[in-house]
Amino acid sequence: MTQSASTDDAPAGRRAARVAAFFDLDKTIIAKSSTLAFSRPFFDQGLINRRAVLKSSYAQFLFLLSGADHDQMERMRAHIASMTAGWDVEQVRAVVAETLHDIVDPLVFAEAADLIADHKLRGHDVVIVSASGDEIVHPIAELLGADHSMATTMVTVDGKYIGKVDFYCYGEGKVDAMNSLAAQHDYDLTSSYAYSDSITDVPMLRAVGHPTAVNPDRALRKEAASRGWPILTFSNPVSLRSRIQTPSGKTVAASAAAGFSALAAGAITYGLLRRKR
Repeated sequence: MTQSASTDDAPAGRRAARVAAFFDLDKTIIAKSSTLAFSRPFFDQGLINRRAVLKSSYAQFLFLLSGADHDQMERMRAHIASMTAGWDVEQVRAVVAETLHDIVDPLVFAEAADLIADHKLRGHDVVIVSASGDEIVHPIAELLGADHSMATTMVTVDGKYIGKVDFYCYGEGKVDAMNSLAAQHDYDLTSSYAYSDSITDVPMLRAVGHPTAVNPDRALRKEAASRGWPILTFSNPVSLRSRIQTPSGKTVAASAAAGFSALAAGAITYGLLRRKR
């Protein structure tokens, strides 16, 4: 993926620090749990049974109502790890690739798409950080025009999952992944941005100089208010296809950027961040 240097000013003779914008995925960029959203195509391909689909639907309902706390996230991790034991990795990737646009396309918040485009205009790398599996997160990140993604990875043997988690991209694990990526790409985290909806992502938000709560659960809203963090409300899921007029498959970030003048860089972020609640 294309990597862009920061446009922030730096003293003459010294290289400008690179800036990244880290986005949580579920309820920050898309309106549903990315993992649970694929329960139907997984059922159609025989990977899960009808009871698992119903259980996923109920979990999605609870997720939308209250967000996921630490205990719920741990139970979800254990459930998904157990459920995927024996699945063929390539089959999962194929299912996600075939259904990605139909599943994810209508779920992306317009406000998130605009904010991603704005960060790209400003020369910031966009990074998707999610506790969902890499097989789901990475294709969604590419669809959104992100530069990188960090996600949960599962242990595989002979091309099949064995029901164990290799790396859980959650809580402090997200910070570890952010620090590793920052070291690889020379990001200055004190100049970087982070966006999330969940109290479980406070470590991620604290790791950067510009944290923002998006559609926060009750606990994060209270935490953000006490720390003086901006709070945004994203409420308008739209079809990416309706925003991308060319049939060439360009990402939303590239397409949106083509429609703006570079002189407007930063205007969307400024306007959004003034809308505190």
